[in-house]
Amino acid sequence: MVIYLSKELIVRLITVGLLHYLNVDAYIADLRQNYTLTGLTKADIDSDPIKQFQVWFQKALDGDVIEPNAMTLATATPEGKPTARIVLLKGVDAQGFVFYTNYESQKGQQLTTNPYAALVFLWKKLERQVRIEGKVEQLSTAESAKYFQSRPKASQLGAWASAQSRVIPNRQVLEQKLTELQEQYSDDVIVPLPEHWGGFRVIPNRLEFWQGRPSRLHDRLVYDLQDDGSWSIDRLAP
Repeated sequence: MVIYLSKELIVRLITVGLLHYLNVDAYIADLRQNYTLTGLTKADIDSDPIKQFQVWFQKALDGDVIEPNAMTLATATPEGKPTARIVLLKGVDAQGFVFYTNYESQKGQQLTTNPYAALVFLWKKLERQVRIEGKVEQLSTAESAKYFQSRPKASQLGAWASAQSRVIPNRQVLEQKLTELQEQYSDDVIVPLPEHWGGFRVIPNRLEFWQGRPSRLHDRLVYDLQDDGSWSIDRLAP
């Protein structure tokens, strides 16, 4: 019996076979990208970092970046032990950057006891990053409720169903709880806001705009909030 293999399959088999014998650490060490799209100077940016963020965010939207509002949120315990995860930005204005979560989750508890955070946006397609640091405050119940009611009903019920960050025995516990909630609120147009759920706002005092450049000589422009409310702008070495 003769077996015919496509060219693509032959290449894949060879590649998989070679990778099996390669030193994985050496393979990872050789992964690199040279950034060549554009540069970044002080003349290119707005004097207001929030407006500059909005300009870059619109570019990410226009560039079809997948989930441009996805951001790394770094928090820490009062002792300084850090944790990080990806969350979604749900609002930005002159006051700061807003996201929503379960207040009883790990991040919610850390932000309550140590109200400082760092955010990082990576828009790889544009070879850009934005880093943000600042103090954190909880949104008012009214602000959280307004956003909560704008969510799909399934997401609202999910917020009720999940005791976020707590150990559970299996997935069926979640699905059973969701089924019960669906029955409970089947005829309700409005699902009430859980007391344990709401928004946080990161009030920035430092924002860095990073543009990838060739030879790892990246452009880094940083805004620092001054005592008089103005922003200084400096260039950092890459």
